Amino acid sequence: MLDMIILDAHEAELRAALTTADGSEAAAYLLFGSAEIAADPWTQTPRRRLVSRRVLSIPPEDFISASGVHVTWSTRGFVKLLKQAEQEGLIAAIVHTHPGGTAYFSEQDDRNERDLLGIVTNRSGNGHSFASVVLGGDGSIAARLWTSPGTVEPCRRVLVTGRRICLHVSEKTVHANESLDRQARLFGPTFNPTIRALRVGIVGCGGTGSPTAMMLARLGVGGLLLVDDDVIELTNLNRVHGARRSDADTKTPKVEVLAREIRSADLGVEVSTFRGWVGDDRARDALRSCDIIFGCTDDHDGRLFLNRFAYFYGIPVIDMGLRMMPARGDRPYEMAARVTVVAPGTPCLLCRGLVVPSLAAEEALRRTDPAEYERRKAEAYVIGGGDPAPAVVTFTTETACMAINELLQALTLFRGGEAMKPERRRRFDTVDDRSTTVKPRIECEMCAGTGVWGLGDVEPFLHRMG
Repeated sequence: MLDMIILDAHEAELRAALTTADGSEAAAYLLFGSAEIAADPWTQTPRRRLVSRRVLSIPPEDFISASGVHVTWSTRGFVKLLKQAEQEGLIAAIVHTHPGGTAYFSEQDDRNERDLLGIVTNRSGNGHSFASVVLGGDGSIAARLWTSPGTVEPCRRVLVTGRRICLHVSEKTVHANESLDRQARLFGPTFNPTIRALRVGIVGCGGTGSPTAMMLARLGVGGLLLVDDDVIELTNLNRVHGARRSDADTKTPKVEVLAREIRSADLGVEVSTFRGWVGDDRARDALRSCDIIFGCTDDHDGRLFLNRFAYFYGIPVIDMGLRMMPARGDRPYEMAARVTVVAPGTPCLLCRGLVVPSLAAEEALRRTDPAEYERRKAEAYVIGGGDPAPAVVTFTTETACMAINELLQALTLFRGGEAMKPERRRRFDTVDDRSTTVKPRIECEMCAGTGVWGLGDVEPFLHRMG
């Protein structure tokens, strides 16, 4: 199965560049990275996902003619595009518009693109491919992938992602679900089919992750991926939704508790679980299959991993954090929540100072070599674990609500024209909300430029060493 992610910055660039004053069709080139998924976590079937990497203009001298129903250009630039794609390990694509209506592939498109596949095969041999994308004037998108020896694979889902999320599916499915009727009355008839089609990852299934999972299931998300390495303990019962005392007695894994509760609710949600650290090699297929990920972990190394993952694969990460400090003497309570959107076009967690690399290194050492970690801790080379942080279920759950509301904003724009805020902070003690932003550090590989956006699968994975 084939699907595609187009970064919202790339879609905006394409629509701005290809909108013509006289309403004629226009064209451009795209380069895509890719993710080769051996087994989707919900269906266990192979998937291929293309991720937009870069928009390229067609040289003006290559254009031949254009009207409201056609656009023609020389293939000279296409041959150069193929060479560039091959050198960078990417997939070449052509993009053209249907300004007068919806996106679809015409018979003329079929003929022209078969000829282009012949050029690809003659130049690079069998086994090479190219993609084609159509942008409709009504905002729709259609896509497909031409492969040797002349077969075409339709793209069933095109997901525009970044600070906004827009899902285009080739087969419209109506989900007449009475249990979701009330939210459709607010957001309209297209909302429930869209939310049902989403595949969402939740990394960390504790105080913020558990309400996130439960609420997404109630919203009607079609597929949930639960990732956590921990088990239920007695001190978790005050905030982990769905957890029971018997789960603490048997030290049931958190992912199993949430999966049990969601499945028993019989809401039509497909649940997949991974018990382990998010950066484990075995979790890659599952993570790369997600449309969006909620980061609900207090693990610096996990956050560092997700921080890179969002930019390489164009999969937004909505990261959550809380800071809870009890009142002491003259010092008042400090009770604050944070929701940060990590995606191409937003400042990353490192530039925001939300990940401490030294702590991430200590966590990695503790996970991979516990004996060495304890030795260094004894010699004061690592900080080690401190007292457990305070946690209250109302505040952890409200943080999850803040994060899910950002997803709703990305889908519906219920707050108005702006998409998700890069970061929101809420002070529970002072009843104060604010949004914040920072400028990327000039040397930042993730967010200061577009160098890694949409690269997809690379060696080493995410350019991480070790």
